[in-house]
Amino acid sequence: MNIKTILVHLDHADRCSARIDLAHGIARTQGAHLIGLLPSGLLEGTVPADAIATGMTDYIAESARYLRQRAQAIGEDFRARLGATSHEVRETDGTTIDSLVSQGRSSDLVVVGQEDHASDSDVPVRGLVAQVVLDVGRPVLVVPYAGNFKEVGQDVLLAWDGSRAAAVAMREALPLLAHSRRVTLASFRRTPQEEALLIPEMTRWLQRHGVQAKVEQHVTEIDISDALLSRVSDLGADLVVMGGYGHSRLRERVLGGVTREVLAHMTVPVLIAH
Repeated sequence: MNIKTILVHLDHADRCSARIDLAHGIARTQGAHLIGLLPSGLLEGTVPADAIATGMTDYIAESARYLRQRAQAIGEDFRARLGATSHEVRETDGTTIDSLVSQGRSSDLVVVGQEDHASDSDVPVRGLVAQVVLDVGRPVLVVPYAGNFKEVGQDVLLAWDGSRAAAVAMREALPLLAHSRRVTLASFRRTPQEEALLIPEMTRWLQRHGVQAKVEQHVTEIDISDALLSRVSDLGADLVVMGGYGHSRLRERVLGGVTREVLAHMTVPVLIAH
């Protein structure tokens, strides 16, 4: 099983090039078709931050014109970066989240950027990662807002907590794991008495798929997210695979605590599924 269609979110943020490069590298390895999804921002009422400095006064008409011109330039840059790799650009006037969810469902992998609340590039789309993960029905690769990641999957940490979401994420990661040099299956528990999480069964399942994983079982008194991220650093891992647990709170769909904290403080790409 290979990844055959990859959807990457294109925007005007400085980090867009990092997402493109990473998605491009995976597409080359997997022999996949790469789709650059380019929402215009028109329906989100975006006022381009880099256009305000030009003295723009008629914000509605000029913003629409400016956004379309900018989208065209982003699309041209995407095409120039891809070269001979099979690719296309899909421009949409729909909202960013709705477009990523609807278009992502006909893809094998969706690539988005980690939310950067310090970014001054337009008004960021809040909650994009969480909503896409919970609704798209496909694995989502989240790229950190700092660092360069042209290649991932050589040294992978599989975060295993026995949940349905973690099992789905591990299954979806198999095409990447097939090219890995080292895979670590790590579980983190608060007490030694907690459930053993069927770790031997999971390692045998991985072996049947040609993946030899080293097993680590950690009992930790610190937050699970901190322990996981610390182990990522110790191992020098270049990819984390984990499940995204979702629940309802005051009618707002959000990601669970560990998932949310990992996505907020990640230093390497995270492949997450729900």
